[in-house]
Amino acid sequence: MEVLRSDGAAPDPPPPEPPPKKIGRGRKLLTGAVVLWAVAITAVVLFRSSPEPAAAPRPAPSPSASQGPMTVTEVYQALRPSVVLIKASGSSAGADSGTGFIVNADGTILTAYHVIEGAKNIQVAYADGSETTAQVASSEPAQDIATLTPAKLPETVVPAVLGGGSAIGDDVVAIGNPLGLTATTTSGVVSGLERTLSRDRGGDIAGLIQFDAAVNPGSSGGPLINTQGQVVGVVVALANPTDAGTFIGIGFAVPIGAALGAGEGDGQAPPL
Repeated sequence: MEVLRSDGAAPDPPPPEPPPKKIGRGRKLLTGAVVLWAVAITAVVLFRSSPEPAAAPRPAPSPSASQGPMTVTEVYQALRPSVVLIKASGSSAGADSGTGFIVNADGTILTAYHVIEGAKNIQVAYADGSETTAQVASSEPAQDIATLTPAKLPETVVPAVLGGGSAIGDDVVAIGNPLGLTATTTSGVVSGLERTLSRDRGGDIAGLIQFDAAVNPGSSGGPLINTQGQVVGVVVALANPTDAGTFIGIGFAVPIGAALGAGEGDGQAPPL
């Protein structure tokens, strides 16, 4: 509704709106300071309330090549795939059996020479149950050592790791086929070094390892193993002062270095 003046005159025009007030420079500075102060307070609060950063983990020492001595069970499990049963026939001594072990990726087998001496037929049985024929690749009768080349390889070839020297008192494990009992495992210690074995023929063998892990006929050619899983010798004989031919507490092994003809082993399978 329009309201008229009592005198009939036209209404006065409305007063002009005041111009917007301008914010002075000082007020701007004050506003900026307040904002900065609020940000600073927020940062302090967040810093105090946040958990301290976790310390960076220190690197753990990497495992060494040796994790300590292996148990007899662990030694057996490591070496069993490398050990074979050898059956030799056709020699003047008739059929004979012994032990050998794979020492190279090509399947070369190391054994005792007297196990295959004069044999016309050599049969090898692997740990996985497969069998093959074999031929003599090399022999060293003076050390009672021989190597065989099998006609066939097992599905998985597992060469034994060849070790170095031994000391009196060292724990050792022997794996072999004594008296036809395949994959027999015994343990003992090195009870002597530099022993000499007298033989009826072939001359004496010097520098042997003497040990007291039980071995019997059929153990010949098998590995003597230290607690690092390394073969330190090749079993070749047992002390036999009677005609019984059974173990009485003393066995002998050719050190692996002498068996290879190159001093002590270096922990690797050699290219025989």
